[in-house]
Amino acid sequence: MTVSYEDVVSAAERIGGHVLRTPVLESAPGRFLKLEQLQHSGSFKVRGAFNRILSAGELPEAGVIAASGGNHGLAVAYAARALGVRAEIFVPEVTSPVKLAGLRALGAQVTQTGTIYSEAAEAAAKRAAETGALKVHAYDQPEVVAGQGTTGLELMAQTGGVDTIVVAVGGGGFAAGVAVGSGILGGPSGTAGRPKLVAVEPERIPTLHEALKAGEPVPVEVSGIAADALGATQLGDLAYGILSRAGAQSVLVTDDAIVAARRTLWAEHHLIAEHAGASAYAALLAGVYVPEPGERVAVLVCGANTDPATLAHGRS
Repeated sequence: MTVSYEDVVSAAERIGGHVLRTPVLESAPGRFLKLEQLQHSGSFKVRGAFNRILSAGELPEAGVIAASGGNHGLAVAYAARALGVRAEIFVPEVTSPVKLAGLRALGAQVTQTGTIYSEAAEAAAKRAAETGALKVHAYDQPEVVAGQGTTGLELMAQTGGVDTIVVAVGGGGFAAGVAVGSGILGGPSGTAGRPKLVAVEPERIPTLHEALKAGEPVPVEVSGIAADALGATQLGDLAYGILSRAGAQSVLVTDDAIVAARRTLWAEHHLIAEHAGASAYAALLAGVYVPEPGERVAVLVCGANTDPATLAHGRS
């Protein structure tokens, strides 16, 4: 099971009329922020949701079903409403009130169960078996990964190419898609100077870090400030295959660094981001990844489903 560059190109054609081409901000010479938090539903995840649903052909009467920490559920609910199909979303207890309210506003049937994402995913799988609804996985489906990879296609076109892409990892579907879509793996013939990928994880949810050490995805403990969005207990198999072949560099950031990055994005750039959405930026701000002089670096700011009132203070 894998995803090719051609799969990402096909996904871009399939979802083009349904998603936004999000802007890129050059925050300093050679430093780019790809603003996926401005995407429909507040994160990149709507790209994968549309591609999975539109690839499925005729949908079952039960519609679509997904488990999510919040952002994937919002994306599936948004896509389902746009396409006129029913959506049922399972979320864990750690899902924020902002995301729960958004899910209900989009008309999804919402079930909150389990303390972490994996428990909500088990409940969603059981329900899907009962109803026959189309399962839209948060990160470990080829159509979902290919959809997320359209972010990489856009980024390379908008910047004219970069040396390094910095991206947050939970289950790994976004980072894997970006690795393919940006040409790190595959890409158009004759492509030169492929970028490298720096994968950023909270210290308290090191799914890729531990998978690379073990040589395969392994379970990790889930906790910390970004657990509602980066709270997969294990890296996806598809992501592991892609990111290990892409030579992804894993770096870890503290919760304090993530909080500081979120505040800095607001204070210096007036950008709203949730903690998970600011995690990649935290790697540069905290110095766990230090670019070389002249290195062109793109950071993916990937989610904005948060309460703006918390931006100036606190860890909420």
